[in-house]
Amino acid sequence: MPGTNLTRDEAQERARLLTVDAYEIDLDLSGAQEGGASGSGEDGNAGGTYRSVTTVRFDVAEAGADSFIDLVAPAVHEVVLNGEALDPGAVFKDSRIALAGLRAGRNELTVVADCAYTNTGEGLHRFVDPVDQQTYLYTQFEVPDARRVFASFEQPDLKATFQFTVKAPEGWTVISNSPTPEPADNIWRFEPTPRISTYITALIVGPYHSVHSTYEKDGRTVPLGIYCRPSLAEHLDADEIFAVTRQGFEWFQEKFDYAYPFAKYDQLFVPEFNAGAMENAGAVTIRDQYVFRSKVTDAAYEVRAETILHELAHMWFGDLVTMEWWNDLWLNESFATYTSIACQAYAPGSKWPHSWTTFANSMKTWAYRQDQLPSTHPIMAEINDLDDVLVNFDGITYAKGASVLKQLVAYVGMDEFFQGVQAYFKAHAYKNTRLSDLLGALEETSGRDLKTWSKKWLETAGINILRPEIEVDGAGVITSFAVKQEAPALPAGAKGEPVLRPHRIAIGAYELQDGKLVRTERIELDVDGALTAVPQLVGKQRPAVLLLNDDDLSYAKVRMDEESLKVVTEHLGDFTESLPRALSWASAWDMTRDAELPARDYLSLVLSGIGKESDIGVVQSLHRQVKLALDLYAAPDWRETGLATWTAAALEQLRAAEPGSDHQLAWARAFGASARTDAQLDLLQGLLDGTEEIPGLAVDTELRWGLLQRLAAAGRADEKAIAAELERDKTSAGERHAATARAARPTAEAKAEAWASVVESDKLPNSLQEAVIGGFVQPDQRELLAPYTAKYFAAVKDIWNSRSHEMAQQIVVGHYPALQVSQETLDATDAWLASAEPTPALRRLMTESRAGIERALKAQQADAAA
Repeated sequence: MPGTNLTRDEAQERARLLTVDAYEIDLDLSGAQEGGASGSGEDGNAGGTYRSVTTVRFDVAEAGADSFIDLVAPAVHEVVLNGEALDPGAVFKDSRIALAGLRAGRNELTVVADCAYTNTGEGLHRFVDPVDQQTYLYTQFEVPDARRVFASFEQPDLKATFQFTVKAPEGWTVISNSPTPEPADNIWRFEPTPRISTYITALIVGPYHSVHSTYEKDGRTVPLGIYCRPSLAEHLDADEIFAVTRQGFEWFQEKFDYAYPFAKYDQLFVPEFNAGAMENAGAVTIRDQYVFRSKVTDAAYEVRAETILHELAHMWFGDLVTMEWWNDLWLNESFATYTSIACQAYAPGSKWPHSWTTFANSMKTWAYRQDQLPSTHPIMAEINDLDDVLVNFDGITYAKGASVLKQLVAYVGMDEFFQGVQAYFKAHAYKNTRLSDLLGALEETSGRDLKTWSKKWLETAGINILRPEIEVDGAGVITSFAVKQEAPALPAGAKGEPVLRPHRIAIGAYELQDGKLVRTERIELDVDGALTAVPQLVGKQRPAVLLLNDDDLSYAKVRMDEESLKVVTEHLGDFTESLPRALSWASAWDMTRDAELPARDYLSLVLSGIGKESDIGVVQSLHRQVKLALDLYAAPDWRETGLATWTAAALEQLRAAEPGSDHQLAWARAFGASARTDAQLDLLQGLLDGTEEIPGLAVDTELRWGLLQRLAAAGRADEKAIAAELERDKTSAGERHAATARAARPTAEAKAEAWASVVESDKLPNSLQEAVIGGFVQPDQRELLAPYTAKYFAAVKDIWNSRSHEMAQQIVVGHYPALQVSQETLDATDAWLASAEPTPALRRLMTESRAGIERALKAQQADAAA
């Protein structure tokens, strides 16, 4: 939406002038069930409005200064500044209310507005559950959307207290950052919050189902709540969620040496949520797909637990102590990611002590992928305005940042790291900070000078490659060993220069013992510069495998020497520990993406080792990567052969898997996603209608939809079949799945209908739009989708300019013709970039998508030459 940006310079000037004391926010949501007052429906509005009254008290450093407050609203009725009524028509423009001639010292502003419900997951989202026809509301404010609900100084360093008063329908529940009071006449008056930033305030309103418990420690009791819609209540495993939450409270309070900083802790599973979760202070919102309606593998429970712990860590790092500006967003997210995974790995009694394997297998691969795009940037990115930050919730900010924090912990020591964190929380509670505040605390506790480390790791882009240089004599004794570090050129278009960095790594020596690869020695050392000698290995018998960056301490691409690679290729599934297997799998995938390993050879490698892979998260990741390799990186004239081989192998593994096991479910999904022959599709149909059975496999609601969607994409399930399945599952999830299935059908009519609903209309809510895009894009339908390349480039700029950020980004990325891997697609993208004059954020998304085509072309050429 134009006119909603805020630059860093503007924010710094406003922070210099203003100190904000307190907000009082009065919202009338009593008409929410019916949709509120009628509205235009533009910019993602759900079609109704509500009355919002904001009073804010703030101090001004200079008499006569001019400033502004932010508000995105269809109508402003009153603006009263220091008792004087201002003309809303004169002062409200471009999502700002101008505040001229401010007093030195205390000022008071009241704004009365009609704000809009949304269906985009931004601001105050309104959702009607098809099961009970009840309305459910929740807010999502990060980055700049508190201003969609109340007038606010929308930047993280203008902290204040917030006192919410909410009128809601009879029988509803209202949850906010402060504990929920008893309502009087359907009005909830909350106590003021501590001093927090606007973006972590929250309201969740509706007839939600709830379960309550407590966390007790050192004489203090923290109330805990879990909420979801009543239609999901039968699936809510509250005891499991409370157990993970208590584990987090215990571990974080010990490591941070700072008591939980808010009055209570609620976790609210909400519908149509764009992200995984959001760290609202004391009122965390989480996507309700994490309330599992059907059987899922343990990997899904592990990911959910990491999300729960990530948001809980934010209560200290992000909420108690908050970044001054969005250039430190990476530190906010990386710290929460690192500590959540460390909690899973090290907390007593954790169900997921192998969490660093999952991190290496998922987060790290995301980081490596992002860091090789033309848009790669230093971890500490230059964030000049809100548009910059909105596209910066990426693999650098979350995954590379967390990888580098893990490297920092190895560099300074874990005890020293947490001692520094403890000092940081005590010094800056309820305030704002910069990176230098944390690094200064860590320098104090570790005695390490982190300025060079910070400059090379946080202020530069790109990935280093580590290779072993090894010499042995005729008897197989190592005569020389060194680690060679390379800094490849950054991707074309990326800013900056490649640099060599200091790495703290481990080197693992592995031997084959009874068919298993067992680690026999581990050396930890600092690697710096182009070549680092490792004298500890000289004079020793060469082991079967030498693995650089064992234990995954650093962030780098790792290559093996020829002998090690040969052994690992034959025995990848035979490592006794899951982490070296994950590192080896990740290295093979990285080589495939880099066109160093042909897609067909990657398929062979996976098929030779996946049957021995016990870690279900790694298995499911390999499933996704093989399918991606075959769809995008395989030579077109061999692709169908590869897909046939993979699908046959998936069926074989499905039939061989232990009945009822996670592996059986994972293989059922993998087979279901790529079934292609008549016999294979007949099996899917038989599993759906009950005429076929695989012992132990529960064909439950979610698996049924997966099978039906594949049948729809293959032309074997029509509208009647989809409607019948929706009749079995008349829920919001069922509606999403049905939308995907309809868009997946291989007919020109189905594609035209799906395209029109997303691109030519703006009426779909965020979750249904995402579902339609997911169904529309089918790898087996390249020819059917080809005409939409030109349509995409004709529409994309208008989409970006007219839709909200979340909705526009879904379309820009989701509908880019990523399956049309050809020079023609590159040329069409280049022509658009040259003529369309896109904003920096839109240009970034487009160049990232273009890079995918470029990479796929190189990989296809490598595969064709194999």
